[in-house]
Amino acid sequence: MKFDELKLNPGCQIQLQISDDGGEVFKYGSRYVGCIQGKALLLALPRTPMGAPRLRVGHKLTVHVMLDNGICVFNSAITHSVTTPYPLLHMTVPVNVAFKEVRGATRVTVNHPVGVTNISELEEPHTKGIIADISVSGARLELSEAVGRVGDELEVLTDVQIGRLVRTLRVKSVIRSRIERSTKEIDHNLPAVYGIEFIEANEDVLLVLYAYVYGEMAAV
Repeated sequence: MKFDELKLNPGCQIQLQISDDGGEVFKYGSRYVGCIQGKALLLALPRTPMGAPRLRVGHKLTVHVMLDNGICVFNSAITHSVTTPYPLLHMTVPVNVAFKEVRGATRVTVNHPVGVTNISELEEPHTKGIIADISVSGARLELSEAVGRVGDELEVLTDVQIGRLVRTLRVKSVIRSRIERSTKEIDHNLPAVYGIEFIEANEDVLLVLYAYVYGEMAAV
């Protein structure tokens, strides 16, 4: 896919990634400012996360761009860094980019700790486990004990990291299936495996959910 075909809007979110000699990956949040055709890609100068190296001219980076229908990835290098009149990075313009379409059903493996409460039952039974994989529409839960039946509504509670931020995600869902356990679930003593669908209507919660899922997809 050609870079020009992306038709990026100024202000769209950009994630820059750089690896040190030991293979550790550092991520920087930025925004797209514009492009001088064939000469420079202009991005907002990002803050340097704690423990990460300061970005300098000559650094080669992997760039992830979050779009409504997917994620695009390309390599670029810093050619200039300016602070006046505005703090900007000037980077090389890629010719081609890799694009991965993200559909509602596209899932990513996360193995993230979670607490689950059955809000359909008067006693509101609660248990813990992991989110094995997740998409913007649902997830696979591997829990330490059974918490409900197909059709029951659940409240899924966990803390998620989005870039440098940690946010509490409390999302409503419904059990759509009880999944047969695999060897892994049996070995890890996870007797209850569910497929759930998110039914959350609160837009603030959905923003956290989407940001977390797309961030995990971009990191793959």
